[in-house]
Amino acid sequence: MALASEASGLKSAGLDELLMAVGRGDQGAFEHLYRVAAPKLFGVCLRVLPQRAEAEEVLQDVFLTVWRKADQFDAARAGAYTWLAMMARNRAIDRLRSAKVARAGNDVIDPDEATDAPPAHVAAESAQDNERLNACMAELEDQRRAMIRTAFFDGTTYEELATRSGTPLGTVKSWIRRGLAQLKACLQR
Repeated sequence: MALASEASGLKSAGLDELLMAVGRGDQGAFEHLYRVAAPKLFGVCLRVLPQRAEAEEVLQDVFLTVWRKADQFDAARAGAYTWLAMMARNRAIDRLRSAKVARAGNDVIDPDEATDAPPAHVAAESAQDNERLNACMAELEDQRRAMIRTAFFDGTTYEELATRSGTPLGTVKSWIRRGLAQLKACLQR
């Protein structure tokens, strides 16, 4: 996800600057931000949404939101990749939930949509990111690793995790935040 994006060699500090420039209304910075971040954010969307077309729509929505809200980005609170990936993940989860509600009772699946795979270069890049991410995930405590996997790879909300584990929401958020900090440090080595 966001952390895997940082692992691919893109510099978070440069992305932070781009995002801040977008917040000041710099259209050139927005275009550059899109070119740099869109492939990774599309991967985030594809991990949550089964249909490529829906992932593309969510990605477009994310970048419209970035244009409108980039001035709210605070590099002291989170890196640009983290901020962008969380936005993409949350939008994709929202889309998935709304699609489930809309399709309630309709079990018909279009086989063309179900087999739509990402291009080979995206798959290869994703495999490298996953390998590095898995190595760093193995360094985490079992509980933090399980929470992060469930939240980010299964699309489960923090509230759902808290309910399932019988743990207070604040504690779940703290565990995940600390685990993500550990992952970030590992991926930046």
